[in-house]
Parts: sequence; structure tokens; C-alpha cells
Amino acid sequence: MTPAFALEMRVDGDVQRLSLRALHRPKFGAICADWLTPDLARRIAAGRKQPLAKAIGLNKPRTPEDGPLQVLDATAGLGRDGFTVAMLGARVSLLERNPTTCALLRDARIRALAAAGARAAAERIEILEGDAATVLADPASRGRWDVIYLDPMYPDDGKSALPSKEMQLLRELTGGDADADALLAPALAAAG
Repeated sequence: MTPAFALEMRVDGDVQRLSLRALHRPKFGAICADWLTPDLARRIAAGRKQPLAKAIGLNKPRTPEDGPLQVLDATAGLGRDGFTVAMLGARVSLLERNPTTCALLRDARIRALAAAGARAAAERIEILEGDAATVLADPASRGRWDVIYLDPMYPDDGKSALPSKEMQLLRELTGGDADADALLAPALAAAG
């Protein structure tokens, strides 16, 4: 069966959000990029001592002259990691090559800009649409970011448990990240 998807605006209470529905999997329900969930708030509350913050260096002191840490999330997906890092004070570029996923990210950012507690972090986020390998190979990207974060969707190996329904749909939509291993070398070369 060929995957078929539909983008639609949905209203949940008083919140309108762009959602992705898999027409070929009606039982899965719609997914959206939502940065204002209680689950993500708990993760953010863990602060700079959580593994993600430590891995990118947010737990290290910076001087005012340094400015905020500049982070590229080169495999942004639904942007949860990037938003977490922005809430912890970094300036974040979310890079995603799939136009539908980018539309979901832009919608999440708009809603975060409208939320008083998330506005400052959303203002520190930019959304870039493009292929990570191409962006990282561009000489103009060299040193633009202090940290380049990679967390790709690896192809299904058939050996482990299925990912969440949300991740299964994203993998079907994007075709996965079969070229993910090729991103490490250009990311190392481009990071400041």
C-alpha cells in the first residue's frame, strides 16, 4: 500500500494546529509538532543537567561576550529537542528536508510565539528547509553554529521494537534517514 498523507488544520479546544493524517492508517490518528505539551515541559524542567543539554555544552558557563550557544539541529523532525535547547537558552536552527515536516515545525513555532512562557525560546528558533548534507557542505555554513546536533531516524532493522506511531508515520512520510551516517563528517567539519 502506498502511503498517503493529508495536512489539515484541526481545532483542539481553543487551539488550532496543523496536523498530519495518514490516510492509509486511519487508526493512527493525526500528529502535529507540539512544543507546549506537559511531557516536554517536564523535560525542559530537568534543566541543563539533562543528557541533551550536557551533550551540546549548555551546562558549561558562557560569558556575555560569547552570547547564546548557536545550535543546528540538522535532523529536526518535530523539533522537540531543538525547542528544549532553545528553552534552555540556546539560539537554534531547525533543519528539515521534508516540506511537510517543515510546515508542521512552522506551525509549532507560531503557536509557541503566542504562548507567553515559550515566546522567548520560539524567538531564538529559525526553521530551515533543506538537505543537511547540502547545508553542511556549503562553505557559508562553516563556523555558523557552535554545535551541530544529529539525531536521525535510522532505517527499520526489523530487530527492535516498533517506534511510536508518530515516528512510524514520519519515517513513512520522509522515507527515513538512510543517509544519516554520511552526516557526521560534514557536521564535524562545519561546527564551530
